[in-house]
Amino acid sequence: LLLFKSEGMLHPYKPKGLENLDPKFYDSDPVPSWVGMDAYVAAIAYNTVEAKKNNLVPPKSWWDLTKPMYKGHVIMPNPNSSGTGFLDVSSWLQLFGEKGGWAFMDALHENIARYTHSGSKPAKLAAAGEIPIGISFAFRAARSKAAGAPLEIIIAKEGIGWEIEASAIMAGTDKLEAAQTFMDWTITKKAMVMYNDAYAVVGYKGVAKPVKYFPPETMSQMIDNDFEFAANNRKRILAEWQKRYDSKSDPKN
Repeated sequence: LLLFKSEGMLHPYKPKGLENLDPKFYDSDPVPSWVGMDAYVAAIAYNTVEAKKNNLVPPKSWWDLTKPMYKGHVIMPNPNSSGTGFLDVSSWLQLFGEKGGWAFMDALHENIARYTHSGSKPAKLAAAGEIPIGISFAFRAARSKAAGAPLEIIIAKEGIGWEIEASAIMAGTDKLEAAQTFMDWTITKKAMVMYNDAYAVVGYKGVAKPVKYFPPETMSQMIDNDFEFAANNRKRILAEWQKRYDSKSDPKN
């Protein structure tokens, strides 16, 4: 949507009830061009059984994953084929800076067993015991743990990346009134309660109910996400990532 905004393709609109949303969930312009409903956040899925077999200790930070003990024991999504993978890469560049971010990913790459083409797959593989550590998203890992998987869900102490699902009105629409009515509905409390069935983090303040095994510190660890940085640099970041790390990616079906 930020790319559409930069091209003048969105019709700004301030939906009714916007004041009920966390400001992280909408465009900062006085009349926002886009408004978010829910979010998914990064997490480390850590299989305690497989970790014990390999004499591993739980990582507390992203940089911990670069330690020699984790070599060959970590998987994560390819950001060129997974939104979860891209939010990880974007957040590391924001947290550690351009130079530090790529230095971190260079070191992490040494320990990566493979890059998947799905954001949920690292959590699923960790849950199944096929790998001790999967960089994935928290809700998927929590669901796997609730189903009985021996997972610890770790929120890195430096902060975690996250992505919003959002709505916007296309410029030039001949259904403007209907589009505005729909935008109003997307941020109602009733709609947010429904989103909360599939997403632990929603935009409406006070609506999100606790999800079993979802780390309580998740919200406070969400970085101050620079969505414009991510959108404006997406092509460059993905090209650089592919050049450096694609050799360990799973074959595409």
